Amino acid sequence: MGDPLDTRAAQASEVIERLQREYPDPEISLDFSNRFELLVAVILSAQCTDERVNGVTADLFETYDGPAAFAAADVDEIASHIDSITYYNSKAGYIHDAAEQIIAAHDGAVPDTMSALTDLPGVGRKTANVVLQHGHDLTEGIVVDTHVQRLSRRLGITEEERPEKIEADLMDGVVPEEHWKNYTHWLIAHGRDTCTARNPDCEECVLEDVCPSSKLDHAVDLADGSEW
Repeated sequence: MGDPLDTRAAQASEVIERLQREYPDPEISLDFSNRFELLVAVILSAQCTDERVNGVTADLFETYDGPAAFAAADVDEIASHIDSITYYNSKAGYIHDAAEQIIAAHDGAVPDTMSALTDLPGVGRKTANVVLQHGHDLTEGIVVDTHVQRLSRRLGITEEERPEKIEADLMDGVVPEEHWKNYTHWLIAHGRDTCTARNPDCEECVLEDVCPSSKLDHAVDLADGSEW
């Protein structure tokens, strides 16, 4: 059918209820053992798969043990360890400089506020939200990655286009606060398994009957306005 519910809040609630049943134990897919490793892994994950990041950090975190080791290392040396990651030169610089700032301004500890985290090189709201949620058990917002961006638009939950505007829109009475953390994980899981970017499997989708972008009923993908 592909008919969304009457309000965006109702649509979000229905999506959450169904995906919660589909993925009852959502969790982050990055590997880390402490807050700084989480920060590094999330910086590396920008426009790169978590699987690739995990493959790189397995050796990286053995080579550099904590912010002091990263701060003392040469940026080119760090880059050589992560050269299979997208934008590895820039990310090496971000990690090095963030480590220096964490040591100088935060006594070597990853900060636990949005403002302090987003002051770090290479850290925007998305990265800060992940670190707060999974490093400090604090949820101040919704992590909007490419899956959340695509599916929230595709499902008619938001019409905003940019991640920060999508986040603000979803938080404004659309997604209940108690679901802010898991909303991301549910949409990521569904985006990977079924609702992929180029060829979503609408016939097998648990949300097809409420999706205004269903290929079975609609000609346009609301994720980007393109025709199927």
